[in-house]
Amino acid sequence: MTTHTPSLLHLDSSADDAGESVSRQLTALFAETWRALHGPSGHRHRDLAADPVPLVSSAYATLGRRVERRGAVAPAEVAALAENDAERREWALTLPLIKELLAADTVLIGVPMYNFSIPASLKAWIDRLTFPGAYVDPVTGSSLLRDTRVVVVTARGGGYGPGTPREAYDFQTPYLRTYFGELGVADKNLCFTHAEMTRSGDVPALAGFQEMAVHSLAAARTAMTDLATSAHHR
Repeated sequence: MTTHTPSLLHLDSSADDAGESVSRQLTALFAETWRALHGPSGHRHRDLAADPVPLVSSAYATLGRRVERRGAVAPAEVAALAENDAERREWALTLPLIKELLAADTVLIGVPMYNFSIPASLKAWIDRLTFPGAYVDPVTGSSLLRDTRVVVVTARGGGYGPGTPREAYDFQTPYLRTYFGELGVADKNLCFTHAEMTRSGDVPALAGFQEMAVHSLAAARTAMTDLATSAHHR
C-alpha cells in the first residue's frame, strides 16, 4: 500500500522582507509547524514578489480561447494546440504553475492588503494559472481542487473586520473567496486568518489601536499553529 506524502504549496506576495512583513512571518510560522509534522520534502515555497510570475500576453489569451472552444482539454494536450513560439513560451510558463497547484494538498497564501485589495504579484499568479479547463476532470466534469485546502493569511494596516467602519473596504476576502470557490475549492476548505492594525506602531493616526494589533496578531499566530497541525488528507 502506497502512503500519501502530504504536500504544502506556500506562497508569499508581500514586497517587504520577513523582518517587516507580518504576512511573511505568519506564513513562516505555519510552514515551520507543518514541516515539523510532515518533514520538509512536501513543502514548496514560491516568493511571488522576489520571483514574479510574468504577466499574461496576447499569445496566452489567444491560446486560451482556442483551448476553450474545444471544451474539456487536459493540460497534457494543450501544447499540441499551440501554433507559434509565442504561444509555446506562454504555455511553458503556465503549465508548471498548474501542476504545482494540482499537486498540493494545502495551499498557503500570505496576502498583505495593498490599496484595499491583493498585491499585483499575487494577481499575476492568479491570472496565469487560471487556464481554461485546467482544473476540471474531463471525464466527470468535477473540480480537481474540490479536496484542496486553501489557507489565506492577510495582514492589514488598519481594521476591516465585521462591524468596523471600513468593513466594506475589504476587497481581499470576498475576491479570494469567490475566486477559489469558482475554481472548485469547497467552501469548507477555504480558511481565512487576518492580522489587523499592523501599522499601529508606526502610523500616528493608528497609535490608539496598538493593543488591538497585539491581540489580533496573537490570534493570527494561534490560528496558524492550529491550522498547520489540523489533519487534512486527500
